[in-house]
Amino acid sequence: MQKFWDNSVTVAAHDVAPESIRASVNIGGVEIAPATVLAPMAGVTDTVFRRFVRNVKFGSWSAEACLDKSACGLVMTEFTSADGVLRARDYRNRKMLHRYLHFYPDEHPVSAQLFGSDLRVLAEAARMIEDLGFDLVDLNLGCPAKKVVKCNGGSGLLRDLPLIGRIFREVRDAVRIPFTVKFRLGWNDSEIVCIELARIAEDCGLDAVALHARTREQGYSGSARWEWIAAIKNAIRLPVIGNGDIRSPEDAAAMFAQTDCDAVMIGRTAASNPWIFRQIAQYAATGRYDEPSEADRYELIRTYFRMLVEEGMPGAAGKMKQFASWFTHGVENGCTLRKEVYEAKHEQQILDCVDRFFNKVLAVPVGA
Repeated sequence: MQKFWDNSVTVAAHDVAPESIRASVNIGGVEIAPATVLAPMAGVTDTVFRRFVRNVKFGSWSAEACLDKSACGLVMTEFTSADGVLRARDYRNRKMLHRYLHFYPDEHPVSAQLFGSDLRVLAEAARMIEDLGFDLVDLNLGCPAKKVVKCNGGSGLLRDLPLIGRIFREVRDAVRIPFTVKFRLGWNDSEIVCIELARIAEDCGLDAVALHARTREQGYSGSARWEWIAAIKNAIRLPVIGNGDIRSPEDAAAMFAQTDCDAVMIGRTAASNPWIFRQIAQYAATGRYDEPSEADRYELIRTYFRMLVEEGMPGAAGKMKQFASWFTHGVENGCTLRKEVYEAKHEQQILDCVDRFFNKVLAVPVGA
């Protein structure tokens, strides 16, 4: 996953009413409420992060009734190799299955995302996804990573629509749970295929489509072109999920208003601002939203890091260091904490660094 914004585009403030934000969307009989989706992100959206995003709160807003339910309507796994899922049937590879496809009851509704190009392998992997108890299965046609594309996975398939159609039909016949797809505009600006692809999805019986409104060539640079989300919405009857450049509740409201999409999907912003779904729900309910306080940030970092340790996640210390740079964004002298975290040798040492830092920032005893 691209970890930081690699463009200089600034999203202008949107003069859009919060009422534009949809309350829910039905995807193949599964109710997604609110109509917000945590995008699948490699190295990010494991079970710990998914549960964390579902439950993160602001201390100053905890009394409001709408906090009794999750502010994120649907969470998705990291994108997972269909070949790897099949190999995981072998007992020796069960660690892979647990690493990518383990989830807890409080994550429902939850979708598993697969990538690959062999239609029979994808179909069999989708059956396993259904047997594991996932609510939906999703096909990744958007990943721009070279190592995925060279195997004809992710956005590499965007140059072979007939094969995509065969995959759609094979997977659709294999499972009863809702089947969705996430894709990009096309390979590049001269090969825009998103509308045709969306129509194929509809013809093959898929239940929803999600568009990241950039080409494979763009990667994560430049601006997402929301007009293509609107074009797909006008071309098909399926629910359409919009993705790209939602960095604030105002952006979410603007995407709903400008594209008429049925739900919005948020990726990189959620990694750096896990409150984004809570802020969108608050904005829709009240017309305003809170910004995290230093105490909120402390509770966020400490809670997430402790969840990683308690879950026994492989490489927990490395993941804690990875997220430290995101979660301390906007914290005064946050560079000091990041340096200490990066130099720490193990998980408990990292937790101690966090407690000491915020003890000084908040000027009150913390960590008790």
